[in-house]
Amino acid sequence: MWIERNTLAQEIPAISGLDTRQLCEMLASLGFPVDEVATREGGEVLDVDITANRGDAMSHRGIAREVAAKLHQPLMAIDALPVVEGKPAVEVRLESLACPIYSTAVLDLGSGATPQEAQSFLRAMESAPKRLPAVDASNELLHRYGHPTHAFDADRIHGAVSIRWAKDGELLVTLDGVKRTMTKRDLVIADESGPIALAGVMGGDGTKVTETTRRVLLESAWFDPKTVRATARRHSLHTDASHRFGRGADPAMARVARDLLVGRLASWCGAKLSGAWTAGSTPAVGASVTLDEAVLTRVAGESLSMPDAADALERLGCAVEIAKGRIKVIPPTWRHDLSSPEDLAEEVLRLRGYEHIPSVLPPLEGPPEPLSPAYLQRQRLSRRLAHLGFHQTVSYGFISPEADAAFTSPDNSTEGRCLANPLGQEFSVMRGSLLPSLLAAAEQNLRRGSREVRLFELAPTFVSGPQGPSEHISLGLVWGGMLGGEDYLSPARPVREADLSGIAKDLGWDRLPEIRSLGENLFGFEIPISELPQAADRIIPAFRPFSRYPAVERDLSLLVDLDQPYQVLADTMKSSLPSEALQDLRCVDVFRHKSLPEGRQAWLMRMRFQVDRTLVGEEIDGWVGAALAAAESLGASLRA
Repeated sequence: MWIERNTLAQEIPAISGLDTRQLCEMLASLGFPVDEVATREGGEVLDVDITANRGDAMSHRGIAREVAAKLHQPLMAIDALPVVEGKPAVEVRLESLACPIYSTAVLDLGSGATPQEAQSFLRAMESAPKRLPAVDASNELLHRYGHPTHAFDADRIHGAVSIRWAKDGELLVTLDGVKRTMTKRDLVIADESGPIALAGVMGGDGTKVTETTRRVLLESAWFDPKTVRATARRHSLHTDASHRFGRGADPAMARVARDLLVGRLASWCGAKLSGAWTAGSTPAVGASVTLDEAVLTRVAGESLSMPDAADALERLGCAVEIAKGRIKVIPPTWRHDLSSPEDLAEEVLRLRGYEHIPSVLPPLEGPPEPLSPAYLQRQRLSRRLAHLGFHQTVSYGFISPEADAAFTSPDNSTEGRCLANPLGQEFSVMRGSLLPSLLAAAEQNLRRGSREVRLFELAPTFVSGPQGPSEHISLGLVWGGMLGGEDYLSPARPVREADLSGIAKDLGWDRLPEIRSLGENLFGFEIPISELPQAADRIIPAFRPFSRYPAVERDLSLLVDLDQPYQVLADTMKSSLPSEALQDLRCVDVFRHKSLPEGRQAWLMRMRFQVDRTLVGEEIDGWVGAALAAAESLGASLRA
């Protein structure tokens, strides 16, 4: 937001002694960096960044409070003469807890105009003056004090004014000329004819102040921030008022802003006050927060003086009380963000200066925790698929209902996965499948001329349930295009379903997945990774010392059936031999010839023995005999 230096100096004269560079550095040190310094209307204006939790700083008064706390200097008093309230001229009904206080007044306007000084200020704020004193005064107060107000044409209001929830289907033409349909979640200002304004967001066109307006009804209220934010988003209507009410305005300013507006209209155009009154009351002050010395030390990283901390909080407007190593704090009405001891400790450090916070390494306590099996499994899958030539993608977790319905199981309804406030229709459903996003990426690559596309994604998918959506990690894979064709030895062919089946088996999937045809030569499948085998623990075999004694080899030429499985024979023979002596057993030759008995073949099985001593012929012959007997149990015989 824009801050004019001269107006800021009216709130805290002490900044007159700072040049612009010093002021910008001070604001940055307080957490309000300045993006730009411009010259408008003969003075300097600063473009200050305000974080979303600091709605209290969205005004010249709010920034002045921060600077005054940093400089240990007082603020100028608000020049508002209290208005004497009397009997209501218009009945005001508060029918919702979202508006606890509504302060108003009725004035007869004179013939004066908006002063040139005020018009110049509004232009510096990039707000074009309307040359209607009631409107310009409301806008000037908003930028200067941060509390939105509004002026209605009193002669266009019919009967009592109610602050209530709208009825479904009620219509309101707002000041921007747009006809809007209300819902029962919208808080409105209404008279007996219907809504005349969206509470805290924008006034209505039917009761706006014009050149012909002779009487105005002023509004200065406080509206629930959540209600205002929701209404502004629902109607895509983001105004200066909704920004401030939505971030939390100061409820104690409702009467003060009304009095300031009355005073400006009396001064600018000779307006005469017909009556002033307030419906409701200021909300109760929030609960106190206790800051312990231990919390302050932990957040600061060093021991700080509690009296100094209390002084810093007092300068920010808090009511403080020190007792037994702790500070009891009641935040000011404009600081709704101070709700925990850590918030208070951070405020102390902010005023003290971030440059005073020491740089220290965090303590290391114990060995690092092992990586979770689920993470190791995802890492192994990603690495393996990358080795197979696939590219990992990252896509949005939200898709359109149409894309979701095309790939998600009918049992997984979208009812529990739809967002209440999506960025758009195409991002309104928490996805139940990875294939829509992978398909969109694959098709885009193929359209751009890619000959082959291999993509995969490891990401959450969501399943609707009675307690809301549950998250499950899935592996989605898409493969399409043409394979081969680089040379005459590898002719080109399209990707087939069998190619994806091979990938699933390579990853350890024990059954054939459902492979979906996604288009011409484009296929994909999706697997819950909870059903894939976990990565096995790394096993380092025990070292076996090398023997200094010679190894002995023996061969057995065996006649076996043509359909004899090799692994079965080898395992049976090994089981009959001493494991500490057997170094190796394998088939080193296969002989098939018509001279052999029909249906038989000859395998030459070679055994290698070695131990840490000299082997003798008798024990070798015994081992060979045991191996032969094991082979004969499977139908093998010694070849003559």
